[in-house]
Amino acid sequence: MAFDPMLILFALLLALTGAVAGLLAGLLGVGGGIVIVPVLFMLSGVMEIPADVAMHMAVGTSLATIIPTSISSARSHHRKGAIDWDLLKGWAPFVFLGAGLGGLLAKVFSSDVLTGIFGCVAMIVAVNMVLPRQIILAPAPPASVAGRGILATLIGGFSALMGIGGGTLSVPILTLCSFPVHRAVGTASAFGLVIAVPAVLGFIWAGLDVPGRPPLSLGYVHIPAAVLIFSVSVFSAPQGSRLAHWLSPPRLRLAFALFLGLSAFRMLSAAFGG
Repeated sequence: MAFDPMLILFALLLALTGAVAGLLAGLLGVGGGIVIVPVLFMLSGVMEIPADVAMHMAVGTSLATIIPTSISSARSHHRKGAIDWDLLKGWAPFVFLGAGLGGLLAKVFSSDVLTGIFGCVAMIVAVNMVLPRQIILAPAPPASVAGRGILATLIGGFSALMGIGGGTLSVPILTLCSFPVHRAVGTASAFGLVIAVPAVLGFIWAGLDVPGRPPLSLGYVHIPAAVLIFSVSVFSAPQGSRLAHWLSPPRLRLAFALFLGLSAFRMLSAAFGG
């Protein structure tokens, strides 16, 4: 049986995406979704996936890859002592709740809305990260249950809707609260797992029996694409973690903002028909 050259090309592209996503997951604590979602969204047109489910498939599949990638990245950061376990324990229940709600809302929001959310939130965060002087809003993360509950729930909810790990939002939010960037990145790598599990379940439920999905999909998760991506990303994530502890904080923020800005531009262009 002859192999389809296009399928081979897709497989190679997904494997490359996994390598880059894993590197960024370890480097920036973002779970890799910042790369995976735009790539899957772009490939959906070539694969003739209907526009009304394309973004849902990209987000759901990205979230599925974040589970093993976050585990690999968090283990590497833990070995370097970069995870703040007290903050993680205090924020994780609210992050989990927000991610679950975000996954359930996938059934309500259209593909254009999800694309717009991704682009707008990512661009705002990217702009803040490249400001000459980092804005500081508080001397420390909120200590009250209400304060951390609101922030953590928003991080989980928007991260689930964007198909990304917690670092895209939690890293800049924590640095706004005078939290050291390396510990923010390390802790965010663990947030990725807390976000991905409930969010994936929500996207699976939301996509059951929806027409237009590609073969071998479970809800809005395309199983072959997810497996190809995370089978590579779990090995590249530790390399990104090592690189994160070599870079200085300003360089780390610049790298974070660069990839975030590029992804935001792609999503906004797609959302507004550019």
